[in-house]
Amino acid sequence: MTSAAEQRAPAGEPAAGSGQPAAANGARRAVPPTPAVWPGAPTPLGARFRVGPDGVAGTNFALWAAGAEAVRVCLFDEGGRETRIPLTELTHEIWHGFVPGVMPGQRYGYRVDGRWDPWTGARWNPAKLLLDPYARAVDGEFRLPPEVYGHVRDWPEQQAADTVRDERDSAPHVPKGVVVHDDDDWSDDHRPKTPWADSVIYELHVRGFTRLHPGIPRELRGTYAGLAHPAAVEHLVKLGVTAVELLPVHQFAHEDHLLRRGLRNYWGYNSIGYFAPHAAYAAAGTTGQQVGEFKRMVRALHAAGIEVILDVVYNHTAEAGELGPTLSLKGIDNRGYYRLQGDARRYADYTGCGNTLHVVQPQVLRLITDSLRYWVTEMGVDGFRFDLAAALARSMHDVDMLSPFLAVIAQDPVLRRVKLIAEPWDIGSGGYQVGAFPPLWTEWNDRYRNAVRDFWRHALPDVREMGYRLSGSSDLYAWGGRRPYASVNFVTAHDGFTLRDLVSYETKHNEANGENNRDGTHDNRSWNCGAEGETGDERVRALRRRQLRNLLTTLLLSTGVPMLVAGDELGRTQRGNNNAYCQDNEISWLDWSLLEDPGWRALYDLTARLIALRHRHPVLRRRAFFSGRSQTADGLRDLAWFTSRGAEMTEGDWYAPAATLGMYLSGRDIPGRDERGAPVVDDSFLAVLHAGDRPTGFVLPGPPWAERYEVVVDTAAEEQAQAPGAVHPAGARITVPERSVLLLRVA
Repeated sequence: MTSAAEQRAPAGEPAAGSGQPAAANGARRAVPPTPAVWPGAPTPLGARFRVGPDGVAGTNFALWAAGAEAVRVCLFDEGGRETRIPLTELTHEIWHGFVPGVMPGQRYGYRVDGRWDPWTGARWNPAKLLLDPYARAVDGEFRLPPEVYGHVRDWPEQQAADTVRDERDSAPHVPKGVVVHDDDDWSDDHRPKTPWADSVIYELHVRGFTRLHPGIPRELRGTYAGLAHPAAVEHLVKLGVTAVELLPVHQFAHEDHLLRRGLRNYWGYNSIGYFAPHAAYAAAGTTGQQVGEFKRMVRALHAAGIEVILDVVYNHTAEAGELGPTLSLKGIDNRGYYRLQGDARRYADYTGCGNTLHVVQPQVLRLITDSLRYWVTEMGVDGFRFDLAAALARSMHDVDMLSPFLAVIAQDPVLRRVKLIAEPWDIGSGGYQVGAFPPLWTEWNDRYRNAVRDFWRHALPDVREMGYRLSGSSDLYAWGGRRPYASVNFVTAHDGFTLRDLVSYETKHNEANGENNRDGTHDNRSWNCGAEGETGDERVRALRRRQLRNLLTTLLLSTGVPMLVAGDELGRTQRGNNNAYCQDNEISWLDWSLLEDPGWRALYDLTARLIALRHRHPVLRRRAFFSGRSQTADGLRDLAWFTSRGAEMTEGDWYAPAATLGMYLSGRDIPGRDERGAPVVDDSFLAVLHAGDRPTGFVLPGPPWAERYEVVVDTAAEEQAQAPGAVHPAGARITVPERSVLLLRVA
């Protein structure tokens, strides 16, 4: 095996295969002198353009590589020619140097030398060009030929392949970091700072949301600039959402198994650059322009009153396991960045993606928190949704709510003030942690999702679970000072069926993914309303539209923070694919022509109306849990539950099979005061949810609950009238149509 010393190129000499042409007589062309490198500083990490000693402009390079023996920063010109510059200064395990004359727009990478000993987790290989973990822009696309693997990928004995070092140069095949000069102070930006209780989240994909939008210029579709375009912003404003939750926009790479099948990673949960906006979503260019374009998008959304939340993937990287490529961290300090098993050749995998970042390590924790602060302070974002957050909360092995990651977030003066959303599980032992995250955090509440899906397909044994989910999930979150908005309520997310597919398919149809329909969950809790997939049967189609109205109405009337998925308000379908992570095509992109269909336009109008109703009425977005107790002599309580007989539910009623549930929300007993100290008072409402397949009678509760009731929403109707609906006296027995929601205002 070639030693590291034998294979190193002389300092400043272009790498073999770097694209430098040979002279006509076969001799190597003269190499320009290596640029001067001054000591520079170990902080901040990354490549930072600045003015150095004597007013000389240049870039300071700093890289943490604890066990490395040598580090070279590699500069690339427009023709791909590489110049290697050794960083000789080492301070607290950080290699650093200031290179005069290196200006913004310069493309660069690192080569890191050290031992090759996979049995102890050491995987240094200077033949591999490595992306700076702190790179703020990335130019080029990751391809995965054999040259980008630190080991010999096609070694005949695959069980030993990861132990054989590959000596081929990867530089021609990998993207480069870009030096970016960031002098934006955000003085002209105004963050909406929407309180959690008032938030309505809209999960969207930058490319998929804009790719087919007819009002966005073609050259901007699929980009940050496209999302900033007035046509895109107008839809969000008219719908009434307060925040967009963007699927991953950190620079990511496509997996080898997808590239071999002619597919791509569409969702982006395969990060490799935690500071860089994904370059493929930029219209302006990829040599730093993507940074400014992303910022302008954030400003445009803020100007419309919409916050920006990023879905972030700090639990694993695109380098996968021991048989994965060497793109960045694996080649910088494999043992320092990743959790390894007792057999250090192997990676601990709590994510299902081949590796897990070792967040207990101080330098890894620094990488993550530096990245988070950067996106808040310099890119303007308002919060984060953490993919597989339980993996980040693990100490050495077990999930620990006193873990270093959660402790650092809790005391950080920047991060503790932004929106923090946990996906509160991973795939490891003990990884399911719904309801367990500490104050400051909200959580995706999959128990809400499951209960609502089961109720509307009439699959719940009783209504206990539904009662908890409608009223803020106090059984999960009423501890430690947490509030109802700790629950992010959702019926659908990017992962799984769309809302339309949830009522159109009983089984997944993922054949387009090329995995023989084995991928994606089997537990969809869906009901196709009598026919699998698209059908011309108008009775089935009408029932499906009603079920969509039921699901959206339930979501937007529930206590907690509602999250919608982009396109669900339009009736978007993925043709039964419940795992469209690799479908960068019409399967995943929003079909804006649905707005021209009167049936789907009516669904959009209802969604916007429900969101507006929620914004107008604080009783629908409470900041404290219900007490269920009477505060006055008349016996009226802030929350009461009724059977179809008009009687308050007894303990036995909660355990009995039922398809109907009445929920009374009192606007007279809302805890807290407004900004001027006045009591918060609102209308009171009665919501009747009926999942049975036949109409039912329902007796409207009498005094002290109400004297009259006015119909506000009736999901049995295709078109929802804006004018006040029918008025019924208290005590009247009304008919609730099959599978419908009635929302009545107390008059």
